[in-house]
Amino acid sequence: MADLPPNQSSDLTWLLSRLVETVPHTRSALLLSSDGMPKYFHGLTADDADRLAALASSLCSLAQRVGSSFGGGDGIRQVNAELDDVILLVTAAGAGTVLAVLADRDVNAGVLSYEMGQLSKKVPTYLATPARHDIAAPGSGSGRA
Repeated sequence: MADLPPNQSSDLTWLLSRLVETVPHTRSALLLSSDGMPKYFHGLTADDADRLAALASSLCSLAQRVGSSFGGGDGIRQVNAELDDVILLVTAAGAGTVLAVLADRDVNAGVLSYEMGQLSKKVPTYLATPARHDIAAPGSGSGRA
């Protein structure tokens, strides 16, 4: 994949579109914050992006729990779900950011994983999502912003 064009660096939807169009049998792609908020998506409705973001974030949390419970560390490389008619690949894509991709079963998962990794490596500055902080209730006088 090419480097980011300067005029498109703030909206990464074009990168997701390129990923979906480059890898045959890829349905959709979503960039989300690690806590489940969709950032950019291609090939999904807004409602489906919300739903997939929540599911992908949950898969990452589950995988982190497995790693920390059984000595595998808590860093996520990739989580895969292979169903009858669809494959979901979820991978870390910058600090606090996750890339989730849905594809048909006919997809070459190795090629798709490679392209997801390339996307994640080329644009980590643009993909980083700062952690959200708790905000105190109005009038409580405490909390972080």
